[in-house]
Amino acid sequence: MKRFVFKKIDAFATEESEGNPAAAIYLNVEHNISVHEMQRIAKELKGFVSEVGYVRQLDETTFDLKYYSSEREVDFCGHATIAIMYDLLKNNAELMKKQLLNIVTSKGKLVVENRIAEEDAVFISVPSPRFSSREIAEEHLAKALGISPGVISAAYPTSIVNAGLETLIVPINTLQALLEIAPQFEASKQFCQENSIDIITVFTDEVTDKVNAYRTRVFAPTFGYLEDPATGSGNAAFGHYLLKNKRWNGKPISLEQNGDYANPNIVKLLAKHNERNEVQVVFGGGAIMRITGEYFLA
Repeated sequence: MKRFVFKKIDAFATEESEGNPAAAIYLNVEHNISVHEMQRIAKELKGFVSEVGYVRQLDETTFDLKYYSSEREVDFCGHATIAIMYDLLKNNAELMKKQLLNIVTSKGKLVVENRIAEEDAVFISVPSPRFSSREIAEEHLAKALGISPGVISAAYPTSIVNAGLETLIVPINTLQALLEIAPQFEASKQFCQENSIDIITVFTDEVTDKVNAYRTRVFAPTFGYLEDPATGSGNAAFGHYLLKNKRWNGKPISLEQNGDYANPNIVKLLAKHNERNEVQVVFGGGAIMRITGEYFLA
């Protein structure tokens, strides 16, 4: 019987919203866990959390992270990273003294910025973006989302951006139209698989609270669930999309995310130059720990 420290942590949650649930499995040097076992735990937790993050400390300021949904390994999971790193910092006085930490993922080494004291949030850098020139027929996209083609806004382009996950970004005319989107799981999953898409981020510049810049929703059927209520990678790709299309100057903004008009989750974005002088989008937020205990794996 293997035993692991286990927590359920809701990333990007606020007092009014539920955030996005992630499971955290904390590993130490004695733990031996296989790829099969990591996938098995994620399958057992289907419906309880969106993804499971496995974290192991490598040195004083560096952590290795792996991510699994109920369906497969995930290259990068923003909300699980926020949940785990926020929890690690809040519960370790020595780590809280650090402004910067490093994480190693399948997408390479990324930087975590500790802003808990100032903003009750941690910020995560994302992999350098890749923009695709692929075009997807509007009628096929509309069918996958269960909407009419006229709901897709002509004021912004539809684009594919990878900032950790292959993300199709779709502009929607109005907030009401965005909130009414209700795709069928199998149809949207088939569309994503046929077009090699990981997630679909839909957005509008109409918001519930004018303090926020955009409202987004993210659909992720290839990971075994329809909608991701708060996400880092999907919104980070959206940030790079906004920069490329000159719809954002890179200064800090906050996004509303989910399909609840009055109680959205909040994701923060900012852009800065990295050590190679490349513009890099950073996403941030806080988290609330809901359950802590042990996970037993026979």
